[in-house]
Parts: sequence; structure tokens; C-alpha cells
Amino acid sequence: MRRVTVPAPAGLDRLAVEDVADPGEPGAGEIRVRVHASSLNFHDYAIVAGAMPTAAGRVPMADGAGEVEAVGDGVEEFAVGDAVVSTFFTTWLDGPPTTGEFSQVPGDGIDGFGQEVVVRPATSFTRAPSGWSHAEAATLPTAGVTAWRSLVADGGLSAGQSVLVLGTGGVSVIALQIARAMGAEVIATTSSEEKRRRLEALGAAATIDRTEHSEWGRRVRELTDGRGVDHVVEVGGAGTLPQSLQAVAVGGAIWQIGVLTGVTGEVPTGALLGRQATLHGVAVGSRAHQQQLVRALETTGIRPVIDSSFQLAQMAQAFRHQESGRHIGKIVLEH
Repeated sequence: MRRVTVPAPAGLDRLAVEDVADPGEPGAGEIRVRVHASSLNFHDYAIVAGAMPTAAGRVPMADGAGEVEAVGDGVEEFAVGDAVVSTFFTTWLDGPPTTGEFSQVPGDGIDGFGQEVVVRPATSFTRAPSGWSHAEAATLPTAGVTAWRSLVADGGLSAGQSVLVLGTGGVSVIALQIARAMGAEVIATTSSEEKRRRLEALGAAATIDRTEHSEWGRRVRELTDGRGVDHVVEVGGAGTLPQSLQAVAVGGAIWQIGVLTGVTGEVPTGALLGRQATLHGVAVGSRAHQQQLVRALETTGIRPVIDSSFQLAQMAQAFRHQESGRHIGKIVLEH
């Protein structure tokens, strides 16, 4: 079978496509999955570009979707032919967070889904939404679960509330879709006319062009008659947090799910206190969160926004497209 590996030192130009031995049949409690798709996340980019360390020869890609080819002894949840999708934290099955590190995360601490076949514990997967393509299902484990946990599982989002999403990346777009399905109003920031049109088509009540409004937090308050929004899905980190604190309502919540502008920085504690807001750090979610999300997607009819698709051997090209920032929604690899 074919797989992609990350060499040492890592780098997009150094990714290797290899032919290796088939992993064989599943053992007790395991399933064998033919991987048909994976999706790109910032975490994956940091691994393949060398910004985050991993073992030499690591197979990248945290998110994978495919078809069960065989089941091991004791597996009752899945059967041959089932469409399944991987989980991000392979050992966090339910309940409150049990881990804060990535030693068991595919594509980081263990091999990921940039390969054609895997044999893994059955608990490392959930069923995929009924009727979805493998490419669609592969968008869920990181971006979808993060948005769901932030807004619904932990955030308790309800109809009539308001949500701010930043940009048109995978988490922001599915957060917009989930919020609209829950009856919330969404404001979105963007940087181009094309992206503004797409965001509005997806249901954003208002958009803010960051190139015109550098103080976009203040603009959010203007659009909400001075109140601010109930929830901010914060993907930027230190570089955007001050504006998010401007945008959030008194008593609101900021869901810190990304560090696109850097992993360290000052927290405006005065503004945080003044807003009496809650700042939550969110690292994806549990297997149970993913199962909840799958049921919700089937009920609401939400389908993911896929920007573009590449073949497995085109992984470097796909990440360069992600690097450009031109995408809207998710970029996928189809195997």
C-alpha cells in the first residue's frame, strides 16, 4: 500500500510517498479500514512543515474516513462495509477532558491517515453520517468536533443567541453552519468580497471586512447595538484576542480554539474582567462529542463546505493551497 511520511527535518518539499507492506488483519478489539479520504487542518500543516516536532517517518493527517474491511474478535459496533470516521483523541472516549497532549493523536504522536489502509482499535472511530461521502466525513474529527464542543456541548448555544466567527477556515465555516441550525445569529469577519458572498450565502447575518475595519471588535458592537455577541469562536490567538474581547458581550464566552497568530501573547485581563467574560481553551473533543455531532448533522441536514480536493500524492500541493489562505471551508485528500 501507499503512504506519505514526514522526514527529518520536516518540510513540504521533503514529504515522501512510499510503498510499504499491508498492515494485515485486525486483532481483538480492532478494525481494518480502507482509508478513502483525509482533511487538512492547521495542526497537520504544523507537523508536515516542521513547526511542530514529530518522529522521523511519521505518517501525517489526523482526520481520516473510509470503509471497514474486517473486524477483530469482540467488535460489535462495526461490521464489514460500514463507513467510519476517525477520532482525534483516540483515548478520550467520554466525559471531561482526560488529556492535554498529543502522544496518541494520529499524525502527531502516532501514525495518521495519510495512507491507504490502517488497523486500529474500534474505539478510534465512529460511524460516519449516513449518506455522506468519505471526503465529507473526513472534515469532521478536528474542525467539526471543535465547533460542536465549543458552541453546543460546552457552550449550550440556544436559539436567539449571537456568534462571531473569524474568517473562512474549516472550524469557522462549520461553526457558522451549526450556529445557524441552532437558531443563532452569526457575524463573520473576512478579507475579500468573494468570501463575504460565500459567508452570507451560508447564513451570516453580517460580515466585517478586516481590511476596512482593523478595529473589528468595535464594529461587532456597533452591529449589535452596543451589546456584543454571546459567543466568539476564536481561531487567531494572541493577535486577535484583544478584538474578540471587544466583540464579546458582558457575560459572554470566548472559545479559544486556534493559535494562527502565535502560541504566546498577552491576555488583556482588564478587558476580560470588564466584560465578565469567560475564556475557554478548547482542544477538539471526545469520541462521545463526535457521536453527538454525527447525529446532529443527520438531523439538521448540514453538509460540509469542501473547498478543493487533492490526491494523496499531492499532499504538499494541498498544504500549499492551505498556506495561501485562499480556501473557504475544508481542503481534502482523496485516496
